[in-house]
Amino acid sequence: MSKVEKALQKARAMDEVAQPLPSTAQAVAQEKPLIVGVKDLAAYTVQIPRMSQKFRMERSDLDEAKIIYQEMEDARVVESFRHMRTHILQNAGPRNCVVLVASVVPDGGASFVALNLAASFAFDETKTALLIDCRLRDPQQDRLVSGDIHYGLTDYLEADDLDVAQIIHEGGIPRFRLIPAGRKSDAGTEHLDSRRMRDLISHLKDRYPDRYIVLDAASPAESADAAVLAELADFVLLVVPYGKATESQIWAAAKGIDEQKFLGVVFNDEPQPRRVIWN
Repeated sequence: MSKVEKALQKARAMDEVAQPLPSTAQAVAQEKPLIVGVKDLAAYTVQIPRMSQKFRMERSDLDEAKIIYQEMEDARVVESFRHMRTHILQNAGPRNCVVLVASVVPDGGASFVALNLAASFAFDETKTALLIDCRLRDPQQDRLVSGDIHYGLTDYLEADDLDVAQIIHEGGIPRFRLIPAGRKSDAGTEHLDSRRMRDLISHLKDRYPDRYIVLDAASPAESADAAVLAELADFVLLVVPYGKATESQIWAAAKGIDEQKFLGVVFNDEPQPRRVIWN
């Protein structure tokens, strides 16, 4: 039985049982111990506190933007994302990684999950997070960038003379950076499948070992973008909006994912604490 089939089987079994689900913490506790490569990161982590932070969101701004923070009132949401982060770290080992987040159906909440997964990595003072808005046809994260005029991913992929530093922006959270989509482009798949995009991801990942990269992608039901980005990612998380996706839609989205990369599905907007079905 494949990893995808096992994840779907778990989801079916849990939905059939009319009782509280096991907490994500219990599920994660059954996984292998967390591996922390502190010695490998020592030379880099001393530089993290020096990252420039020209502006910082207040709690009211974070609430309005639906971004998690450590002292927020609904601690269950924060813990859900912390457990996602822990599971990813356990699978990544001592190296940083690139995580693709996509919803199985359009408007399924992948951008919300991607943003807050990145924010959860930034909680850790020994790590930095970089969120990349890869939704070039329908940008989702531009609201986090201060100022109306800015460069983004599309601009970089279309302009050979644009430097990487020009598309990385502060996101209002310490140790958190964002590459917005930039101007809209109908050539999204072609851009994301380009050599320049592959080189960009490799550069962003390799330059700083403490940097964890999250890709916010369109649903596989909308375009081939997610399939292209899955080739560049180390891990893939699928977001399933509660009551809005069928098992066949989940399978259609998951069947093209490399078994070694597929982490599981995130059930979003449930009438109970958010849960994750891990492989």
